[in-house]
Amino acid sequence: MVSRNTPWPAGTPCWVDLGTDVEKAATFYTGLFGWDVQVGGEEVGGYGQAFLDGKVIAGLGPLQDGDPTAWTTYIASTDLEADAAKVKEAGGQVVVEPMDVMEFGKMFIAVDPTGAQFAVWEAGTHSGVQLANEPGALTWNEHFSGDLEAAKAFYAKVFGYFYEEVGGPMDYVTFSLTEGGDAVGGMGATGGAGSWGTYFNVADADASVAKVEELGGKVIDAPESTPFGRMATVADDQGAIFKLITNAPAQ
Repeated sequence: MVSRNTPWPAGTPCWVDLGTDVEKAATFYTGLFGWDVQVGGEEVGGYGQAFLDGKVIAGLGPLQDGDPTAWTTYIASTDLEADAAKVKEAGGQVVVEPMDVMEFGKMFIAVDPTGAQFAVWEAGTHSGVQLANEPGALTWNEHFSGDLEAAKAFYAKVFGYFYEEVGGPMDYVTFSLTEGGDAVGGMGATGGAGSWGTYFNVADADASVAKVEELGGKVIDAPESTPFGRMATVADDQGAIFKLITNAPAQ
């Protein structure tokens, strides 16, 4: 378990939120994870936050016109304007320029050279997820694209990532904030445009997949055992894709 009430180190995936029909999503994810979803008023545009054990773990925001429903990964920053400039210098695009989000913090939205959209967050009173690596909470973020080397180069230039090969049949690396440091996310090679993926921890992947279907969602990749745990890819009842993982027992 990771519990935190202070800003995450710069470069760490620190928050996820979902563009969606908030009311429907609240029902789905509360049924799946036991979240307590609290939806704000007009002053925050109807943005909702999900809590577990009183700790904030994810956001649900009204879907913007023309946007697909999807989970967005936010990366922590201590100098938002400088990071926006780095994104542009490294060949990415800033699609929503840096802006204040009331007293909560500052953010911008960008697209990297592989086509993956992500957001960057500089904490104010809102530091990001307060609980991770527990059932129902965020546990991993990863980037997949058709050009792993381009992705690695971009994020190293913007956030200073260091990479470590995982090995095995898949072309996959973990990234850390310091050379030889603890991994804070992963990157892999796959066909098509780039995307960031969100993993939620669950106590029982198979039972959670069954619950997804019961709640009107879909199974994209059935549960399978891996060296890292038993995992599955699913979509909620509005089509937003995410992953479930039951961590492998400690050796």
